[in-house]
Amino acid sequence: MAAEQKPILIVGGGFGGLAAALALGQRGIPVQVFEGAPEFGAIGYGIQFGPNIFHVFDRLGISDEVKSVGDEPSALLMLDALNGDQVIRIPTGESFRERFNQQYLIVHRIDLHTVLLDACKKIDAIKLEPEAMMTTYQDHGDHVSIELEDGRSFTGSVLIGADGIGSTTRAQMIGDGDPLPNGYVAHRTIVPMETVTADVPRDVVVLWGGPGFHIVHYPLRHGTLFNIVAVFRSDNQAARGDVEAYRAELHETHKATQPEAKALIDMMDLERRFVVGDRDPIRHWHQGRVGLLGDAAHPTLQSLAQGAGMAIEDGLHLANLIHANGDDYETTFTQFAKDRYLRTARVTLESRYIWDFYHCDGIEREVRYQMYKDQNEADRFQCVSWLYDGFGFIDR
Repeated sequence: MAAEQKPILIVGGGFGGLAAALALGQRGIPVQVFEGAPEFGAIGYGIQFGPNIFHVFDRLGISDEVKSVGDEPSALLMLDALNGDQVIRIPTGESFRERFNQQYLIVHRIDLHTVLLDACKKIDAIKLEPEAMMTTYQDHGDHVSIELEDGRSFTGSVLIGADGIGSTTRAQMIGDGDPLPNGYVAHRTIVPMETVTADVPRDVVVLWGGPGFHIVHYPLRHGTLFNIVAVFRSDNQAARGDVEAYRAELHETHKATQPEAKALIDMMDLERRFVVGDRDPIRHWHQGRVGLLGDAAHPTLQSLAQGAGMAIEDGLHLANLIHANGDDYETTFTQFAKDRYLRTARVTLESRYIWDFYHCDGIEREVRYQMYKDQNEADRFQCVSWLYDGFGFIDR
């Protein structure tokens, strides 16, 4: 089989990998997607999407399906966890849609992943390989091959590593070690809405900011579920441990928090702890016929809710370049990183800045909060316009 006839291999069946596969498959370009888990799926928590991502969904032809499983909050709020004051309010209703020509959406990760997966399954050019964990790859010059954990091997024209922040592809290509933990951990929980007794808003995205911690909550699945995330500074980075010790640590961390937020903390599932971290931005994401996208290339903190969004933007843009350049993968990967590294680096670096803002203390906290309280709606829209107005190369 000639090199140009071999499929494009994508390692990682998350949002970025499936977006790339869908955009390629819709053009008739053969793709194989390899997912290490027994079946394609997503971790069952909530996710937020700004207007920039709907420019991608529109071009993939799945916007209506995504909107049908998501919800549009009326606002994004930041509250002072110590006294309950409103620090920031960004309305996401009519004025927001008029400014950005798209909406803001909150959606269950599983529901969004299902939309992408179902769209891929309808395309003959896309083959989905579950229980297929890649251990190593080889670049043979005119094609690539991968080896799986179970001993199977596959060949393709090019390899795209969309395998997340702990990317095996990146480890072999760049070898720059583990992601950088920032000293924070997260617990995530989804509960039925009727079990929520805390006196908190139910139709908005809320972030309670405090010294060394924050809490995020919002509704899912048309108000039937409630998503809660508790993030805080901790020396205990173990994924699993003593639940009662975790609970005592949470109570100590949030001892000065408003009662409404404390009530949310009492609802948290503490069986699993997630370490928070990212990587420093880099300029080059490929070597030969192997390239990276999404968190494998540019992982970010959650502050801007754009990790998945950047991966989805990556997926469409890389597919566009592959379609435009044919088998000239050196040109494709070089142009891809050139087009994307500044935008994604800004997301990473601004996310770090905002992270510090969420968790600051003392006089610095008072000053920063006052600065944001003094902003009007136009100021707040302007602050996110660089992000939400979309990606200029998306139609290349």
